[in-house]
Amino acid sequence: MRLSDPRAAAGYVLFSPLRARKTYLIDVHGEVLHTWDSPHPPLSVYLLDDGTLLRAGRIDDNPTFHGGGLGGRIQQLAQNGSVLWEYVLSDAERSLHHDIEPLPNGNVLALAWESLSHAEAVALGREPKATHAKGWWPCWVLEIRPTRPSGGEIVWEWHAKDHLIQDFDPEKPGFGSVPDDPGRIDVNADHRSDSPMTTEELELAEKQAEEMRALGYAGGEDADDDGAPAARGAKPQQSGDWLHLNSVDYQPSTDLILLSTPELCEIWVIDHSTTSAQARGSRGGRYGKGGDLLYRWGNPRMYGLGGAADQRLFYQHQADWVRPGQPGAGHVTLFNNGSKRPGKEYSSIEELVLPFDPVKGFARDSGQPFEPLEPAWSYSDPDDFYSFFISGCHRLANGNTFVCSGKQGRFFELDPAKEIVWEYWNPHGGELEMGMGRAGGPPPDAPPPAGLPPDQAAGAPPGGGNPVEKTSCFRATKLAPDHPGLKALGIVK
Repeated sequence: MRLSDPRAAAGYVLFSPLRARKTYLIDVHGEVLHTWDSPHPPLSVYLLDDGTLLRAGRIDDNPTFHGGGLGGRIQQLAQNGSVLWEYVLSDAERSLHHDIEPLPNGNVLALAWESLSHAEAVALGREPKATHAKGWWPCWVLEIRPTRPSGGEIVWEWHAKDHLIQDFDPEKPGFGSVPDDPGRIDVNADHRSDSPMTTEELELAEKQAEEMRALGYAGGEDADDDGAPAARGAKPQQSGDWLHLNSVDYQPSTDLILLSTPELCEIWVIDHSTTSAQARGSRGGRYGKGGDLLYRWGNPRMYGLGGAADQRLFYQHQADWVRPGQPGAGHVTLFNNGSKRPGKEYSSIEELVLPFDPVKGFARDSGQPFEPLEPAWSYSDPDDFYSFFISGCHRLANGNTFVCSGKQGRFFELDPAKEIVWEYWNPHGGELEMGMGRAGGPPPDAPPPAGLPPDQAAGAPPGGGNPVEKTSCFRATKLAPDHPGLKALGIVK
């Protein structure tokens, strides 16, 4: 324990170090009050109202997927650590990863990868030179209805691959103007060096291309040898992980899902009120847009309505709705890791006021990026606060903000004036070996740092080594004393 000030919120902290068998529940003085044991390396953990633990775990021997945030397993553990329910999705075609979210109806939202071959990705308009030879991993959000003690039924799903747009190849599906349709995801956004073109610019480019073809110029710098458009400065991808969704959160009052994609440095909002069939298209649901993105923020260059100077997020984690009854209810808080932030890399905590109307949905002026232009509240300490991977934050009932600087296993609490009023450095963990992942892939949730040669493992710190310390934590959560799960555990009366 480093600091405990009376201005800190009452409560208890739940966390599971990445290299630990145990999940810990501690009080504000750092005393361990309860633990759950598991042999499986952890990711996110949640205390349920009945005092059981919902836990995402890692399966390392997947034949296709590897590296940052690899999961594959969800378990519900009893108070004594016995397994009450287990759901496994880890095979050559699909794998759970990163985060889960318990829903009010008892179901569980989860993030997953699905594997497409190189040919399948290119058929969707992905640039061949930017697609890994072993395939491409678009993300998938699924809702699981548990069937205890093992398995579950997928009752709702959303696939990123159903909501693509591309301006690379007119002969492929989804060809169009990226800036004109920000509800769709540019299939080449992660690697392109030029800006997406508007409809007018696309038409002009095609007219010029036709004129060149009429003159006998069918190839050259703007086309591959087979006449297809050339990759625009695209570099070969080190893995198929295109979006790397790393958090999922749910808002019951609006039936909206909040997602974080650190590879594109954006947060997204999608509509959960759709059917799975509607979620595959662009119509239906409470907000009328099917499974298209309702909102996105952090890097408007990804949809052609901003440049590098407009980027606000840098490999962020844990985008969370502020809960009803808490100061700033309906806002979004997130941990902005700061990896590859221009100038100096440092982390920050951001609070966003979204332009949302419960009836009309999300507002945006035509031809302009989604607002806000800047966070409503933020915290940073460039000299003493930086975790380039994992980590998270969330709002507390008294208006304070709880922060997990994951690499160091440092937890602290900020009051609205940005003063640290509680601080704890995790001393637990280290009994599990955490290597660089299957086939030399990165450790859990590490972004590829700038400047590494291609033959080094993505995610390793400059100079090599493993950034996962013995005490590193994917996330930590401060629970209010009135959480029903604490009473079920006998922690509070």
